[in-house]
Amino acid sequence: MFGLGMPELIVILVIAFLVFGGKKLPEIGSGLGKAISSFKKGVREVEQESGISDVKSLKEELKEEVDKVKDLGKTEKK
Repeated sequence: MFGLGMPELIVILVIAFLVFGGKKLPEIGSGLGKAISSFKKGVREVEQESGISDVKSLKEELKEEVDKVKDLGKTEKK
């Protein structure tokens, strides 16, 4: 996890505790969790609306067609 061991994480948590206090840390953690889940939900919605999955499948189909044409060119040269 980014090269952080247990001692480093403990130091970070102690500093966060000293800076924000014991009452604020749960609120900060809750807000951060809600923000991350909201971001993931927004990304999923954008992917569905814009059809990114359709673009990916179309890209794969196009690559297969290009490979077929390349193979045809190789067989004709021989």
